[in-house]
Amino acid sequence: MTFLDTNILLYAVTAAPEEAKKRSVARDILRQDRLALSVQVLQEFYVHATRASRPDSLSHDEASELIGHWLRFHVVSLTVPVLQNALKLKSLHPISYWDAAIVSAASAAKCRILLSEDLSPGQDYGGVKVINPFLESTR
Repeated sequence: MTFLDTNILLYAVTAAPEEAKKRSVARDILRQDRLALSVQVLQEFYVHATRASRPDSLSHDEASELIGHWLRFHVVSLTVPVLQNALKLKSLHPISYWDAAIVSAASAAKCRILLSEDLSPGQDYGGVKVINPFLESTR
């Protein structure tokens, strides 16, 4: 299974012409079946996608409908073990707590791959390897 970071979901809904290639890549990814994400990723998507300052912001109903659609994937909840592992990862790696929580959720879902534009491509976090699907060399 492959874990998705928030930016994959956000690129899938962008209307920005300069991000058309990333939108296409993100939508191709979301057509796959064996994907996982976390409640945190869905929350971050909602906050960023509905932000009033976003030129192509979604309405509450549009964002909620998309989230409902993405619930077909394996969704990891925030649990005490996920939190504790995130804190451990944060102490071992120079990443934010929020990124550590995403890596921890990926680990909890038994995902070996984390698709993200935000984390260092190729970095391995205890068995979870980051791949940036928007880099030419990864496609």
